[in-house]
Amino acid sequence: MTPLQQQALSFWSAGVAAVDGYNATKSALQDTPCAPDRILAVGKAASAMTHAAVEMCGDVPALVVTKDGHGDDLPETVELIEASHPVPDARSLLGGRALREAVMALHEDDELLLLVSGGASALAEDPVPGRTLEDVITLNQEMLAQGLDITAMNRKRRKLSRIKGGRLLDNRISGKVRVLAISDVPQDDIKVIGSGIGAALPERRFEYSAEIVASNAHARAAAGIAANEAAYFVLASEEALHADLNDLARDIGQRLRDMPTGAMILGGEPTVVLPDSPGRGGRNQALALALGREIEGIPNLAVVVGGTDGSDGPTGDAGGIIDGTTWGLGAQDALDRADSGTWLEQHGALLTTGPTGTNVMDLLVALKV
Repeated sequence: MTPLQQQALSFWSAGVAAVDGYNATKSALQDTPCAPDRILAVGKAASAMTHAAVEMCGDVPALVVTKDGHGDDLPETVELIEASHPVPDARSLLGGRALREAVMALHEDDELLLLVSGGASALAEDPVPGRTLEDVITLNQEMLAQGLDITAMNRKRRKLSRIKGGRLLDNRISGKVRVLAISDVPQDDIKVIGSGIGAALPERRFEYSAEIVASNAHARAAAGIAANEAAYFVLASEEALHADLNDLARDIGQRLRDMPTGAMILGGEPTVVLPDSPGRGGRNQALALALGREIEGIPNLAVVVGGTDGSDGPTGDAGGIIDGTTWGLGAQDALDRADSGTWLEQHGALLTTGPTGTNVMDLLVALKV
């Protein structure tokens, strides 16, 4: 990795660290009294958020539903269910039913603290009567292959679910519900995060509040501050990655070629249409490699793009770290086969972070000197 790539990565990492689930949740709970009778957490950042909640609220019964490998080091008193992502599995049904049963078991005056983060749509599910896990899996696989954006995907998921779109909390008869959410969707809409698993229906019968404690905007701002402190002028900080991957590569590639000295920070969630039998990789790895093609031969330019949760599609890698020398023989074939991860690893350009304790969509940092 070149010094410029290392610096770009340090700014990317600063953005991710700023939206850590533990810090974001702790900060929110410090601002107001914390006395729930039950803690429920679902999503990729559920463990980090629960760590903060237990620390701030005391010995409260807690249930965490999260992705495989994301539930390490939780207190022994916390019930943990790990499941598959981005395609749900049988454990996702266990998680969804456990959440619904926990809400139904609350006493009349109990207070619920519900912690929601991205990934909840696949990690917890309870299908409506007449629907099965196979129906949910088929829908998820079809949507991933079609390249639908997160809003369209969650709209379809809600139709099959007894816990999405406000239905989880509709089991609450009275009492108080406080929702803290880490947003992985455009406009940070609680009705869209996790397919609305933390939303409340308009005719609710309980006291309800919802707060976004971390978002892509927060991550971009922190990355920009880190860049400013290193004497880089931030040319752009935009949520501009919501489009087809190939269109993004072309448009961002042009911006990078024309870019003066400074930093460009972009966020969002690209979409990609997969071929039959895709190889290894995800949208960030594919975007990184495609941008490598667009900036081939351009000196003094480095780009880091990755999923802020530390994963990308079905892989355990976050994305890629590229510059004007990354593109080479065989790269286009890897892109066409959706096997960007294999190519990036072979050329020392793969971004691997492990679970980060957050999930605020994807983050791109570009530097030019």
